[in-house]
Amino acid sequence: MKLIAVILSFLLDVIPSGDAFFRQLQTRDSILVADQVEYGFEIRNPQDGAVVQPGEMSGVFNDTLVLVRDWKIDTVTVRKKIEAVRGTIVLSPFEEGHYTLPPVPVRVSCEGKSDTLLFDPLEMDVKTIQVDTATFQIKDIKGQIGYPLTFAEVAPYMGGVILLGALAALLVLVVIPRIRSRKPDAPERRDPAHIVALRELDKYRGDKFWAPDKQKLFYSGITDALKTYIDSRFGVDAPEMTTAELFDALKDNRDFTPEMFSELKELFENADFVKFAKAVMDDESNARALPLAVRFVTSTYQSEIQEGGEQ
Repeated sequence: MKLIAVILSFLLDVIPSGDAFFRQLQTRDSILVADQVEYGFEIRNPQDGAVVQPGEMSGVFNDTLVLVRDWKIDTVTVRKKIEAVRGTIVLSPFEEGHYTLPPVPVRVSCEGKSDTLLFDPLEMDVKTIQVDTATFQIKDIKGQIGYPLTFAEVAPYMGGVILLGALAALLVLVVIPRIRSRKPDAPERRDPAHIVALRELDKYRGDKFWAPDKQKLFYSGITDALKTYIDSRFGVDAPEMTTAELFDALKDNRDFTPEMFSELKELFENADFVKFAKAVMDDESNARALPLAVRFVTSTYQSEIQEGGEQ
């Protein structure tokens, strides 16, 4: 199809060649009423980076020639190079006759240059199915034809039923009796609270946690281990308490010496400063923290053993 468009000489390298076309979506030797056809254009060998934008055409259609689907742009790529750009719309005629399709306007832009191309309109003949009104008779709609089932159709379902039955038999005869015959597992052995606390505190040995950016982890780890131990050893819900609430609950405990109580409280207060006020403790305070926590756990554990021996 001849391309009717005035193309500026500086745009000749953008669109070397192209045509308008239409094709039937239902393959037959003629176009019938209500058939759908694709109508559009093809631009071959576009320059790299060219942007193709079809013009608005929806206003030229009506109840006789209906726009079923608006523009769709596709590319034909060979070895990662775009060989052609195709734009199509889908039309459907609803009356018999000869149609002249509207021309196709396309705007092409590339490297800051743009122009509008106009593809020639095409013609389309639409026919209807001829009906002999003299002999035509309206008949009832026939029901769906039923075909007998074959073994090949039924076999997969039969195989599934047999497989499910075999699995059910395996479950009843083998799996369930084995589960019932098992003895209940022995209760899980839990380490004493002081062992758990000392194991946790041992993770913070050395001065690698004394750096300012790691002190929050250092003090949080030590105080969390002590709170868990206090909860188990003294029955005080330490993990859910503030420092003030915790030491108010422990102030009358006979397992604490005044010196131990004071030092431990100072440790927790230093931890609060580090965690919430972003304070940085000096090396002396850092060096005292872990030994103090270990001494507290071991001393209170020893007092627990002595209490048990006296009883």
